[in-house]
Amino acid sequence: MNRQRSLIETNLRWLEQARQLVERLDDRTYSASPAGFEPHRAGGHMRHVLEFYDCFLAGLPSGYIDYAARRRDALLETSRDRAAARIGGIADRLRSDDLDGEDLGVMVRIEEIHDSPPVSGSWMPSSLSRELQTLASHTVHHFALIAMTLRAHGVQVDPEFGVAPSTLAHARRANSR
Repeated sequence: MNRQRSLIETNLRWLEQARQLVERLDDRTYSASPAGFEPHRAGGHMRHVLEFYDCFLAGLPSGYIDYAARRRDALLETSRDRAAARIGGIADRLRSDDLDGEDLGVMVRIEEIHDSPPVSGSWMPSSLSRELQTLASHTVHHFALIAMTLRAHGVQVDPEFGVAPSTLAHARRANSR
């Protein structure tokens, strides 16, 4: 399996975890902040993750991936049905888009650190593999926040949800000694 295919499979695993989680929550738990965790909401983090995937996929045809151009679809934060549909659409695109070929170069723009809009010189060179790796890392990071938020709601979350693969592998090695 080539590097890009492996990274696509990793992202598809995260998206499947997201779909399963979204489908077992109720809309209130999905969209509300638990006491002491404001403004964190599972739905808010899920929206953020899904919109990064949307930006990645939207930028593939031109080779310009603009993560600063997220739509911020508020319904993704409150509607589990909408989130589940978006997850399915993203997964279908990752499966069907021709991403298995050459590791093409792309230009990427990320969010600015300050409050001003992105500047024209803020595009950086990257590659499809690097962006797939970035998406996987970004997703697992936000999944950790979703897991903590849901646990504060009293929801049981798989102990491996939101834990980086390297952390899981390290724990397995340490436990096998």
